[in-house]
Amino acid sequence: MAPSTPRVVVKVDLKKKPWEQDQPLHNRWHPEIPSVAEVKAGEFFRVEMIDCMGGTVKDNNSSADIKNADLSISHLLSGPIRVVDEDGVAAKPGDLLAVEICNLGPLPGDEWGFTASFDRENGGGFLTDHFPCATKAIWYFEGIYAYSPQIPGVRFPGLTHPGLIGTAPSMELLRIWNERERQLEENGVKPFRLCEVVHQRPLANLPLAKGCLLGNIEKETPEWERIAKEAARTAPGRENGGNCDIKNLSTGSKIYLPVFVEGANLSAGDMHFSQGDGEISFCGGIEMNGFLELKCEIIRNGMKEYLTPMGPTPLHVNPIFEIGPVEPRFSEWLVFEGISVDETGRQHYLDATVAFKRAVLNAIDYLFKFGYSKEQAYLLLSCCPCEGRISGIVDSPNAVATLAIPIAIFDQDIRPKTRKVPSGPRIVRKPDVLKSTYDGKLPITKNPSCST
Repeated sequence: MAPSTPRVVVKVDLKKKPWEQDQPLHNRWHPEIPSVAEVKAGEFFRVEMIDCMGGTVKDNNSSADIKNADLSISHLLSGPIRVVDEDGVAAKPGDLLAVEICNLGPLPGDEWGFTASFDRENGGGFLTDHFPCATKAIWYFEGIYAYSPQIPGVRFPGLTHPGLIGTAPSMELLRIWNERERQLEENGVKPFRLCEVVHQRPLANLPLAKGCLLGNIEKETPEWERIAKEAARTAPGRENGGNCDIKNLSTGSKIYLPVFVEGANLSAGDMHFSQGDGEISFCGGIEMNGFLELKCEIIRNGMKEYLTPMGPTPLHVNPIFEIGPVEPRFSEWLVFEGISVDETGRQHYLDATVAFKRAVLNAIDYLFKFGYSKEQAYLLLSCCPCEGRISGIVDSPNAVATLAIPIAIFDQDIRPKTRKVPSGPRIVRKPDVLKSTYDGKLPITKNPSCST
């Protein structure tokens, strides 16, 4: 007898606001957010999710929704989902939760997404000092392929994945998060020379009641007020997994997540049709409404058996994962190198972040020579299936990072040749991405040697 179709344990209605859903969503991490569903180990189940911005970004010809985005609401997560074994015994702290991604994709009838960079005064991105304006590109899906009217001349298969999947923290782990991130905010940029080169702010996203969704916890009650002040924002990846934006967590992948609370309380969201390594523009995957079809196993005492704490407590662990067997196949790549020397020519010591920034800037300026605007290249490198690598981390003083772009995604040959670039008639890639004005006063970084 054929197996049954997956049971839908979390369903979303795209006609409703995030806070109007029949099964409440949440956008914070806290152990007391109650589960909205329960699954058994080995059960095949389906979870539906709305995009990271909760449906506020529209398929239109304006980037105003990005410029004026309320980042306090992201990410909108489906769950928590309580996981029990075949005998009904819940996952326990210290277990590992093995989550297999059996299938995933955009919600049927909603086959589109967006890539964006936020205004420098409102979130920014990896290169916000070079690209301070809010920008947006819309993508449409044709089966496994994506194309954008705002970035013509490219088409590629997506490596679809959840940008965010994780388990609930314990109260002890939540306190560790909030304390270390609060110290970072309070100490400021002085101890960190890297902050002079990577300008994305804030330094950390501390608990914030504004925009807070806590699932089934009734708003404006004393309980809600207390938890809203404690609950961790979902922006960074942490020990529980969370917003790690690993593009290879696609079909057939398996994630081994630490369990910190009874039932594990699994949540997921931030679905991407595609993303490049680093998600450099910040809102940089092809963000979409989507679904996951999953199976879970409970590995009893798996944290002690398989994970080694890298810190002062047994809670300082990280998930591991297996890459699935289904990925786009590219045979030819153009690879851009970067070293840990910043745009002013200043030497940094084995700094892989500075090296990767340099590699990305090299790639953007190169694609500019082929008729793309730099904003088009920035968003494209954020969402196409490009590969980022730390190639060298021991040869003082330079770390070496690389960014590899699959050549086949372009409708022209972008490789260097003996004749002038590009071969044949130069096609200026119009229309451009949707772009807002930058109204702030922060200085913009410019490389005096690069293309204008």
